[in-house]
Amino acid sequence: MRVEPQKSTLPRSVLFVCLGNICRSPLAEGVFREVLVTRGMERNFLLDSAGTGGWHAGSAPDPRSIEIAARHGIDISGQKARKVSREDFARFDLIFGMDRSNVADLKAIAPEAAQGRIQLFLEFAGDPSREVPDPYYGGPEGFASVYRMIREASEAIATRLDGRVAASESGHASSTM
Repeated sequence: MRVEPQKSTLPRSVLFVCLGNICRSPLAEGVFREVLVTRGMERNFLLDSAGTGGWHAGSAPDPRSIEIAARHGIDISGQKARKVSREDFARFDLIFGMDRSNVADLKAIAPEAAQGRIQLFLEFAGDPSREVPDPYYGGPEGFASVYRMIREASEAIATRLDGRVAASESGHASSTM
């Protein structure tokens, strides 16, 4: 008698983290969601974003992030900034820091069991030599550059995670992580 593998009903969960949760991480959340929707994968994932600091808690994303996202057909205007919470380390399968400082800050507060879930966003996407720079003090060209980095990385990560979701649904293990 053949036993069918159980399908996981729990979504994969991804948290995007930057310093204040108003520029890079809300943009990454919105772009990654759009990539998942385009690929028909959105039902498999829970997405959120947060900051290592709480200065902007409750604020909408930076208007320049909203504008660059809107220029590409993505609405992030309804997001609200928040600070990373202790619960996030249990709730999310993957926690992406936008730069090495974000990753270090996250690892400093994360419980031991969550350390392996914290990754540098671009490194996980296959580019270990770069970080997503904070465009806050620059102009629109910095936000456009950050958008392109995030879009390319989101496509690469979605491809990588698509293999994990397909493998888990088929009952086969995956070594893509």
